[in-house]
Amino acid sequence: MAAAARTTTGKLFVLSAPSGAGKTTLTRALLAADPALRFSISFTTRQPRGSERDGHDYFFVDPARFAAMIAAGELLEHAAVFGQHYGTGRAQIEAHTRAGHNVLLDIDWQGARQVRQRMPASVLVFIMPPSLDELERRLRSRGTDTEEVIRRRLAEARAEMEHWPEFDYLVINDRWEEALAALRGILAGHGAACATTAPAVRQRAAAILAGA
Repeated sequence: MAAAARTTTGKLFVLSAPSGAGKTTLTRALLAADPALRFSISFTTRQPRGSERDGHDYFFVDPARFAAMIAAGELLEHAAVFGQHYGTGRAQIEAHTRAGHNVLLDIDWQGARQVRQRMPASVLVFIMPPSLDELERRLRSRGTDTEEVIRRRLAEARAEMEHWPEFDYLVINDRWEEALAALRGILAGHGAACATTAPAVRQRAAAILAGA
């Protein structure tokens, strides 16, 4: 028997987190566990690196095309990073959601703010480490960054984490399996325990930022 046609509209879930919080690993696990889940591929003006492929890792466009997309309102959000431009295409997101697929978008808090303005029905999720000390341990365990880079990442992370109240949900990535289960619950519409309006969540976030 043929599969039933999808009759529901999917949702856009925006995931944001400071470097070292585990967002990339969690995102990959979510996508691997749900074949119907889609990942938003960003547009960029930079050149492909290594084995990167157009339409798979990024949509690679020239600066003139990117500027035209901004002017035409084709991007939900965009930003300049180290002289290159990155952005999220509105058409891609809308095509997936119209087909009934939930979509994951991995961007920073500033991009999330832009998406909320342009697509109010989007669901914003912030992922936070269990403590600043643990975040530092994770960054150092990579063994790839200099002391200067680590210190800069920690300072940036602290500033990024201050924006968690702008999100709908907060997931603390202390135990990986529990964080993944919390994210799956949010995608399924059962994330009340992680809502940023919940007193327990607000207390935990405040304690992390205070260094407790």
